[in-house]
Amino acid sequence: MHIEKYSIDAHNELFAKEHNRRLSFAKDTIRNAESVIGKLVDFQVAIPSWALGTGGTRFGRFSGGGEPRNLEEKIEDIGLLHALNKSSGAISLHIPWDIPENATHIKALAAQNGLRFDAMNSNTFQDQPNQELSYKFGSLQNVNKAIRQQAIDHNIEVIKYGIELGSDSLTVWLSDGSCFPGQLNFREAFQNTLSGLQEIYAALPDSWKMFVEYKAFEPNFYSTTVGDWGQSYLYASKLGKKAYTLVDLGHHLPNANIEQIVSLLLMEGKLGGFHFNDSKYGDDDLTTGSIKPYQLFLIFNELVEGMDAKGMNHNTDLGWMIDASHNVKDPLEDLLQSVEAILIAYAQALLTDRKALREAQQNNDVVRAQEILQDTFRTDVRALVAEARLRAGAALNPVELFRSAKIREQLIKNRGAKTVATGL
Repeated sequence: MHIEKYSIDAHNELFAKEHNRRLSFAKDTIRNAESVIGKLVDFQVAIPSWALGTGGTRFGRFSGGGEPRNLEEKIEDIGLLHALNKSSGAISLHIPWDIPENATHIKALAAQNGLRFDAMNSNTFQDQPNQELSYKFGSLQNVNKAIRQQAIDHNIEVIKYGIELGSDSLTVWLSDGSCFPGQLNFREAFQNTLSGLQEIYAALPDSWKMFVEYKAFEPNFYSTTVGDWGQSYLYASKLGKKAYTLVDLGHHLPNANIEQIVSLLLMEGKLGGFHFNDSKYGDDDLTTGSIKPYQLFLIFNELVEGMDAKGMNHNTDLGWMIDASHNVKDPLEDLLQSVEAILIAYAQALLTDRKALREAQQNNDVVRAQEILQDTFRTDVRALVAEARLRAGAALNPVELFRSAKIREQLIKNRGAKTVATGL
């Protein structure tokens, strides 16, 4: 389904007076408000095709109804999100969950919804129906050469799909590892994985990037063959200039200093992109900014500082994508909340007084440095984020419009109450 522009305009009219009051106050108190609004208008966050249905755990999955039944309906849902916030203008596909059987048709549908195709994602962490060989003991690390080749061939197939759709990057996340001591030889596992990644890397078009994603644990709990940013960086460095590390916020051990990690990867020119989510215990895949909003701000603070130091384009030089699982929420509402949290953290980072912070750091003025960051984090930038949406033609309050327009109810009416989208 689509939401008409007149519905968005009517919604905005209801909230216009209060918005203008809040915006006026924000402009009076934030010195570079107009510059921030302009950057927010440009900033886009990709939506993964697998996040449009209700997520699940190993205990079960509870469909919310009206879930997209195919890739076409997933594109329509992301088009709906983009119409509501104008910051979700890209879709990231996971193969084989969402194979584009007719690339020309899929590209045209995406264009009709104002979307481009972001990174393609391969899947060697599950056995698929009719799959010849099993990934039970790993894919690229596997001691069985035929299984390693099957994983390589799958990734190359994903690249070919991406070329047809106009994507320009491949994300490789491997669940490879071990559950018990002695189960595998660590060095052999690394070398097998590197060899497979090299074959995949060789199949990349010249303009493409490869993102090597890491994860500390799960589904393997003793070792992971791409277990942390250091291992990912090692693979990316050995592969070449088109290979980068991808940071998923939930793929760390508890209390990891993610802001330091991204700073160093940026410094080395090896930070490729992000998967945004939030967590309390591990890879919880919760709504971005719902648990640790200050950490999200600190990460963006390092990103803005590091990207500006290198003259990078905030919107296009890194890959920005949500990767979350919506067990108890409406997935579309959850995605709207995540994008909002990302934009708020980005806007706050743009407000940081770099000169004052630098002076405090050089003078070892720890209190002053803390005050600068915490004062910035406590600045209410929601009016600037809303104004950016308004100028882009989106809704002042996307979640409110989603609910008042009864969009989920319409999706259930059109698709049924028992549909279950492909994905985890």
